[in-house]
Amino acid sequence: MMKLDRLYPLSHAPIQFHFRQSPADFVVTEIPLYPFSGEGEHLILKVRKKALTTWQMLEILSAHLGIKVRDIGYAGLKDKDAMTIQHLSVHKKYEKALENFSHEQIKILETTYHDNKLRIGHLKGNRFFIRLKKVSPTDAKKIDSLLAWIGQQGMPNYFGWQRFGREGNNFETAREIIEGKFTMRNRKKRDFLISAYQSHLFNLWLSKRIEISRLFEGLAPKELGQVFVWNDETIKAVHREPHFFKLLPGDVVQHYPHGRLFTVDDVHEEAKRFQSRDTSPTGLLCGEKTTHATGLAWEIEKDFVEEVPAKGARRYAWIWPEDIEGAYKKEEWHYELHFTLPKGSYATVMLEMIANREIR
Repeated sequence: MMKLDRLYPLSHAPIQFHFRQSPADFVVTEIPLYPFSGEGEHLILKVRKKALTTWQMLEILSAHLGIKVRDIGYAGLKDKDAMTIQHLSVHKKYEKALENFSHEQIKILETTYHDNKLRIGHLKGNRFFIRLKKVSPTDAKKIDSLLAWIGQQGMPNYFGWQRFGREGNNFETAREIIEGKFTMRNRKKRDFLISAYQSHLFNLWLSKRIEISRLFEGLAPKELGQVFVWNDETIKAVHREPHFFKLLPGDVVQHYPHGRLFTVDDVHEEAKRFQSRDTSPTGLLCGEKTTHATGLAWEIEKDFVEEVPAKGARRYAWIWPEDIEGAYKKEEWHYELHFTLPKGSYATVMLEMIANREIR
């Protein structure tokens, strides 16, 4: 099995617990991007599904209504091995046809109306409930302190293992496609694999930046001068940054949780805005028509840049989970977690950071 290369900020001994994605122990609730208007030609369905992919659910509903899957709007894809609550949209003329809809794995919880069809990305984030099992009282206290750290400092925004297929190596097929060694006629699958390769390069870059940040956390400027061939003033400026994740001159940062991109000139000033969660650094998703880092940040980034036949983008390298709650059920040795992540971020990455080991 291919091991994903993800380095985390903290160096504690791995924490052991049992986690299995299942509807009982893993619940995801979608948070809409905006309140629905309550009027308009589109019917908004708040649905709960379990042990189904979003695509499977869409196919079941489309068959019931006699429409194509593309006629159903949705904001995001949700895990199969979970209980998930999300929103869908259909034209309101199908409202009566849904009155007799019944399926043991899908329940329509409520409906409303809206002016527009739901589109991919039209969500603010997701609220998670996760139950960890076989957690000792000692490890429960460690998890408490780790959640406190994450609540203050945030976490790296890696792509989770789910992005890379069952064996964790679908990006290798994408590399062969890019190099012309393998031809795939299915355009949708080809695009998905290439996006996984973009994600793989992003994870490698982010792991390198975590490694650099850990060195700055652990060494004095004089010692860092023996590791990095940077001038003394730059080393001192980066070392003084208050946040664990160290910004570098030339980094591309973005207003958080959304906003415009811009390049870091003064790390001292930008580090204060990063610490206050006004901005966050971004990493590159290689491809066409995107912004690259400059200066010192580019010296790191360029080692993870390849020509990819796809549209490029920037992705937040660092995020802040919100409304974190942790409760230990001592009698059962269960630890229950609630937290909210922005769209596109992975709950299993947060679990890996807590465990400091690979989670499957």
